[in-house]
Amino acid sequence: MNRIDRLRAALASLEPLELEVRDDSALHAGHAGAASGGGHYMVKIVSPRFEGLRLVMRHRLVYDAVHAMMQGEIHALAITALAPSEA
Repeated sequence: MNRIDRLRAALASLEPLELEVRDDSALHAGHAGAASGGGHYMVKIVSPRFEGLRLVMRHRLVYDAVHAMMQGEIHALAITALAPSEA
């Protein structure tokens, strides 16, 4: 399973109605994070779990879901986390 598939699998715990994962690592070639092997990813996720939560709590849920990957596979993660009422 590649990293994007593992990211999708990890984020499935948030019961997304919509999930977009993009590898932006090529845009950061030569960056220190790229040298360490960690990739740069963008995640857009729409989940009912975000309803009524502030942005910082939404991001915390996403980071908690992918925590194991943050130890080396992910150097940077750009997150757009929306409730269904905002999508």
